[in-house]
This record gives sequence, C-alpha cells and structure tokens, in this order.
Amino acid sequence: MAKVQLLPALVALCLALAGVALAAPKFVIEGRVYCDTCRAGFQTAVSQYIAGAKVKLQCRNYETDAVEHLVEAVTDSTGTYHIEVEDSHEEEICEVSLLQSPQPGCTEVAQSRNRARILVTGRSGLASDIRYANSLGFLKDEPLQQCGLLLQQYALGVDD
Repeated sequence: MAKVQLLPALVALCLALAGVALAAPKFVIEGRVYCDTCRAGFQTAVSQYIAGAKVKLQCRNYETDAVEHLVEAVTDSTGTYHIEVEDSHEEEICEVSLLQSPQPGCTEVAQSRNRARILVTGRSGLASDIRYANSLGFLKDEPLQQCGLLLQQYALGVDD
C-alpha cells in the first residue's frame, strides 16, 4: 500500500525536475565602472569607482550582425552593475560597453577600456551562472597630482 502512495509523489518530483531542466537558463552579468584618475589606461590604487554610470549589454548575431538582445543598466554605490539575461546567447557576440558617466571631470571614455566581451551560454565550462566582465573606465580630465610618482612605482624593468 505504501508503494502505491509513493508513486504519485515520485511522478510529481520527476515532472518538477523536468520543468527545471527545461526552463530557460538565466545569467547575471556583473562588472564595475571606474574613473581612471591618472589617465594610465588601467586601474591604479587611486582609481575611483563611479556610482550612477550607465552601461549597455548588446548581443549581436555572429552571421548577420543583427542586434538580438539589448539592455541598459546603472551602477550602484560601489560602481558595480548587475544585468540579468534570460536564455543562452551561444550564437551571439555579447559585449558590455560604456554609455555615460555622471561624475564631473571624468566623462571621457577610455578607448582601451570601453567594452568587455562576455560569454552568455551554459556551454562555456563555467559552473556558475554569473559572468564577470572586465572593468570599464572613463578618463579624468586632468590627472591627480600624485599620479606621476604612483606610475613610477608601476614601472617594470627600469634600470637605475
């Protein structure tokens, strides 16, 4: 008798698991936006993260270059953005790029740090559904005074 009562529960469990397996994958794209206060082209100890910066995620078809997915996001108080993406975009090139900085004196887009390519598919070998993008940067109009000394400390292979 116990076996007969157990059968409906097992069927329900199997159907629930099948529904989870068939559900569209969901990914979270996460990254940060900073102000390059030394105009160095990379993050330094005096770089500042920008709250309220606007970015966009755009996924384009490999063959046609048509935009298949487009969404904008705004960074939080730590300069971090989180973009939720439904479905796999295996046949697309997805990139996060800079749109706008609200920080006065730091609105010029750093051409070497203006976009980050992201794999938005479950077939990437990654166990997590979170995809981390490289940091994106804006350039400060005038470098901070301490930048000269700071950048000297980053010099590698300089003979004295």
